[in-house]
Amino acid sequence: MNPVFLNDSISLLRAMVAIPSLSREEHVVADLMERSLRGWGYLPYREGNNVWIRSSHWQADKPTILLNSHVDTVRPAKAWSYDPYGATEVDGKLIGLGSNDAGASVVSLLAAFRHLELKQQSYNLIFCASAEEEISGLNGVVSVLKHFGKIDLAVVGEPTGMQMAVAEKGLMVLDCEAKGKSGHAARNEGVNAIYKAMADIQTLAGLSLPKISDMLGPVKITVTQIEAGTQHNVVPDSCKFVADVRTNELYSNEEVYKIITETIESEVKPRSFRLNSSNIPLDHPLVQRGISLGLSHYGSPTTSDQAVIPCTSVKIGPGDSARSHTADEYIFLDEIRRGVEIYLELLDQLQI
Repeated sequence: MNPVFLNDSISLLRAMVAIPSLSREEHVVADLMERSLRGWGYLPYREGNNVWIRSSHWQADKPTILLNSHVDTVRPAKAWSYDPYGATEVDGKLIGLGSNDAGASVVSLLAAFRHLELKQQSYNLIFCASAEEEISGLNGVVSVLKHFGKIDLAVVGEPTGMQMAVAEKGLMVLDCEAKGKSGHAARNEGVNAIYKAMADIQTLAGLSLPKISDMLGPVKITVTQIEAGTQHNVVPDSCKFVADVRTNELYSNEEVYKIITETIESEVKPRSFRLNSSNIPLDHPLVQRGISLGLSHYGSPTTSDQAVIPCTSVKIGPGDSARSHTADEYIFLDEIRRGVEIYLELLDQLQI
C-alpha cells in the first residue's frame, strides 16, 4: 500500500470532520473534496454537493464498478463530551461527527480508488462522495446516477467492521389516519378515532407476512408516532399515526403497502416506494473473494444508498454501525488502514 495515499486520506478525514456537513448543507465539505482531488491531479465532476472521479484508463467496453459513500451527517447528539467538529485524536482514534458514519468509508474508498487505478483493471472505476444519504434525499447519489452510465457493481461504504452486508432491508414510511366522528365525551356521542386507530395498530403489531428471508428475516412493521385530539372533553374524529416498514427482498414496497391497506381500516398513504430492499448473490465473484479472505456476510437491517442504486451492490466499510449517530462518535485510524487493505484485496484484478 502506498503510504502517501493512506496519509492523504487520514488528513482529508480530519479536515472533513472539522466541517459541519448536515444533510442538504454539505457544500463546504464538497468544496474540500473537490479541491483535494484537484490537488492530487484528478479532474473531478460535481453536481450539487456530489463529487466524483473516473479512472484514467476508461474503456467503454469494460464493466464499471462504483465506489460510493456519503459526506453528510446527522445533527450532533446533546451528550457530546468532545467538540463534535474538533477532530480530536485520543489513543489512536479520531473523535468527531461523521468520523465513523461515513467519513472513514469515504476516505478509505478514495485511497483504494487511487491504488486500483494505477494499473490496468478488467473494469472501469468511479469514486463518488455523495450527499443527503442520511435523509435519503433526492439530491444525493440518485441525482447523479444518470452521469455514470451502466453500473455493473456498487461498493457502498458504511461502517460494517469490513464485513460484507450482502442484503439490506428496504424502508417504507406510511402515514395513516383513522377517521371517526366528533362528539361530547360526557354524553357517549361520536365515534372515537383513537379507538379505531388502536385496533389498527394492534392489527399491524400482529401482522406476520409469510415470506421470511434467510438473510433479512421477516418484514418488520413498527408504529412510531401517533397524534389525536384537541381537548379533553371532545371525542376525536381523527387519529393519525406513522408506521415504519422494513421490507425484505421477497416483497416490493408496493406489495407490502397493498397488503396493509387491505388489512386495516385506516387510510394509508406512503411517503415513497423507492427505498426497496437490495441484495447481491452469494455466488458473485466479489462475495466469493470476500469469503475466501475470511470475511463474514450478513443481512443489514439499516438502509443506505444501496436502496437507490439500481444495480448489484454490497455494503462494506470500516467502523462500527453501533457508533453511528451517537455522542463522541469515533474511528480508529488503524481501521482506515485495514479498510483500504481489504478493499484492495477484494477489488484488485477482480473479474466481474
